[in-house]
Amino acid sequence: MKENQQENFYDEEESLSFDVLSEEAGQRLDLFLSNKLGASRSHIKNLVENERVFLNNKKVKAGQILKSGDNIIVYEEEIKTLNLQPEDIPIDIVYEDDDIAVVNKPQGMVVHPAAGSYEHTLVNALLFRLKSLSSINGVIRPGIVHRLDKDTSGLLVVAKNDDAHISLQQQIASKEAKRYYYALVDGVVSKDEGIIETLIDRSKKDRKMMAVSKSTGRNAITLYKVLERFSKYTFMEYELKTGRTHQIRVHSKHIGHPVIGDNVYGGSNKFDLNGQLLHAHKLVLTHPRSGKLMSFEAPLPDYFEKVLQILRSKA
Repeated sequence: MKENQQENFYDEEESLSFDVLSEEAGQRLDLFLSNKLGASRSHIKNLVENERVFLNNKKVKAGQILKSGDNIIVYEEEIKTLNLQPEDIPIDIVYEDDDIAVVNKPQGMVVHPAAGSYEHTLVNALLFRLKSLSSINGVIRPGIVHRLDKDTSGLLVVAKNDDAHISLQQQIASKEAKRYYYALVDGVVSKDEGIIETLIDRSKKDRKMMAVSKSTGRNAITLYKVLERFSKYTFMEYELKTGRTHQIRVHSKHIGHPVIGDNVYGGSNKFDLNGQLLHAHKLVLTHPRSGKLMSFEAPLPDYFEKVLQILRSKA
């Protein structure tokens, strides 16, 4: 078990992200944000001086001249201080060696501490179970290379050292690593397979939600394949080509077939579910040390399988 760890951090759910378009290049940072946020330049300067504005994940000055493609993150909320404690929480580690661990996360578990979820997260459990974790994401997100939403179950890989973390990050960025999900969605999807490609940005109606955007945000690509059709639902497999927040859930809504149980993005819930029927069932990656191609799979959770059995019995 490791000692308690403490760090100041900003909650990603309370952040705003802006991508600089070609026609916006050449502006000063403070003027750009003043227009975007409807705030005074003095307020923007205060945010910058308090290190609550980052340009391409780096600290920045208020007078910085922006270039096309720059990404700006603004943390409007106050900084939080968190004591992170290891917790003896049972977790399903499906594979582990000196460099990586692959975990089958249950529905209902938050991956790392954030507003409203400071304890009982996967990170708390990892700190207790594993002897080492990478430090690249700081003490709040040690070892976390990619995430799953709280109510999404399934596989994610954890880095146990910084070299492994960098390798895995690069694999995800280059799309060498592959992530596959099962989902049950509302309605009958007509095409057997397809590609969904849009921009995804913070929702203008609710900043805790994401939404498809016509002009702002980050590019998001999801492949889908129909596995089984029912009278009112479709069992799908999704493959992520990018990893935007809530990507599959937002893209499912965008094509008119929200994920069952996803009350945030309009999914129906006629099966007394505690969250969306979305499960990361397969993960393919190259081992960061050996170079060996590795594939991991996790079976559907019982509650998901039960719904499918109900639907099949009525077919």
